[in-house]
Amino acid sequence: MWQDWVLMVGGFGFSLALLPTVFSKSKPAWTTSLLTSIILLSGVGTYATLGLWKAALSGGITAVLWVILLIQALVRK
Repeated sequence: MWQDWVLMVGGFGFSLALLPTVFSKSKPAWTTSLLTSIILLSGVGTYATLGLWKAALSGGITAVLWVILLIQALVRK
């Protein structure tokens, strides 16, 4: 399915764009990280139920990066 490939490329693009923030000293607000993680994880579940496994994988990686940012923000408090 071509949609799976498009969503996968977009998910990996978001992951790559997020890496500088993961390694930066400044972090988004923990509430931003929490809400973004929850929304992304619901999308991952949706992709999986539709059989869009590549999109689910790339979305899952992006969600994990947001969870890392959430942990980093909470540790800095």
